[in-house]
Order: sequence, then C-alpha cells, then structure tokens
Amino acid sequence: MLFSKIEGSGKPLLILHGFLGMSDNWKSLGTQFAVGFQVHMLDLRNHGRSIHSDDFSYEIMAQDVYEYCQAHNLENINIIGHSMGGKVAMLLATSHPELVDKLIVADIGPKFYPQHHQDILAGLNAVDFSIQPSRSDVEAIMTKFVPDFGTRQFLMKNLFWKEPSQLAFRFNLAIFNKKMDEIGVALPQSTRFLKPTLFIRGGNSKYILDSDVEDIKEYFPDSSIETIPNVGHWLHAENPIEFYQIVTSFLR
Repeated sequence: MLFSKIEGSGKPLLILHGFLGMSDNWKSLGTQFAVGFQVHMLDLRNHGRSIHSDDFSYEIMAQDVYEYCQAHNLENINIIGHSMGGKVAMLLATSHPELVDKLIVADIGPKFYPQHHQDILAGLNAVDFSIQPSRSDVEAIMTKFVPDFGTRQFLMKNLFWKEPSQLAFRFNLAIFNKKMDEIGVALPQSTRFLKPTLFIRGGNSKYILDSDVEDIKEYFPDSSIETIPNVGHWLHAENPIEFYQIVTSFLR
C-alpha cells in the first residue's frame, strides 16, 4: 500500500509528486484543494514513506495508484500529476478511464525524455552516510554537484534521521541508479484518454514545447494547455497562487 496524506472531504482529488519528490512537497496546495475535495497526497513507489522495491516502471506505479483507489473505495476521481507523477497519472487515466473524471498534468508530456538527472544523481551518490554526516555536511557535498539552491533544498527535504545519529534519504537511490532510464519512457502510442485533460507548463520550462501540442492531442483529444509565465519546471512551487487558480477553474 502506498503512503498517503488525506485531507478534506468531497470528490477525491489525487496528487502525484515528481521524481525524487514526495507528498510533503504538496502540503500547502493540498490543504487549499481540501476545501471542496477529499485530497489524497501520495508517496509513489520508491519515494517518501512508500514501499521500496526493485520493481520500478510507469506501469507498476500506475498499478499501485489503481490498487490504492480500490483499497480506499475511490471512484470518479480527479488527479494531478507533476513531472514523473504526471506520466503516472496519464498512464492511469489511459489504462483505467472509468476511474478518472478529469486529468491534470503539470509540466510533462507523453513523449520520451532523454536522461538529464546525471548531476543530481552524482551529488546524491557522493554522500557517504557511513561516516554519519550532518545535514550541513550533506548540503556541502550536494552543492558541488547541484549549485541551484532551490533544487538542492528540494532534494534535502528527503533527508531524515534513520537513527538518532544516522541520516538517510527517504527515496530508493540504489534502484534509481539501476533503472534511471525508466523515468524518460514515453506513454504507449496506442493509449487514449477522451475525457477533459489539462496540461499546465512553466513559461521558462522546456518540458512541453509548442511542437508537442499535436502529439498531446493524439493521446488526449479533449485537452488544453495553460502556461504560467516566468516559472520553470517546479511551477506549482514557484507560483502556487496561479497554479491553484488554474486548477480550480478547470475542476469546477
């Protein structure tokens, strides 16, 4: 079973985080969405407090979310997915269209994406927890590989005290090292989701290009694209007010 944080009441709204993220990343927005929805913020497989497993693919992550819905008797759901979580949400919607009412995808498309997390993985792998580093020690190591402060703080949120004097990462770094290419896999070409779908992209992000629109329409004929200007890939964190407004307008 996937770990989740549940807030509010009403129609179910599931939120799926991106690669190396977790449900905590959506706490503020999730609380806002909980005014009118029963919000389920999930930790996906090999992330956060959910199961660590050698199995890691979009197919198995989508199946995890489907089984979560079955276990919680959820139906006619709305779902938001960011980045990797967006791919999971797309696959869930195309595989189980009877389950999903409206789909919202944040800054990722159905296409293949080449590997581009090498520096981040190098920084994470450079941390030697056997010498019991402090949080500041971990950040100093990460800074050499990940100079961007915002990205580094996002990653640092995964640190936790495994034991009183022993830090660790919550995600399953070992399996990511082995199966990193799974993150870029495209949605199967034969899949379609015919219900209302919203893609939201960051104006400074390159994840969804104008040239991708035709491809998106093939998979999601009833889709539209909104752009939040002056933000990058973490659009929901950089401009949560506009992100919230766009989402709630679509869900009305």
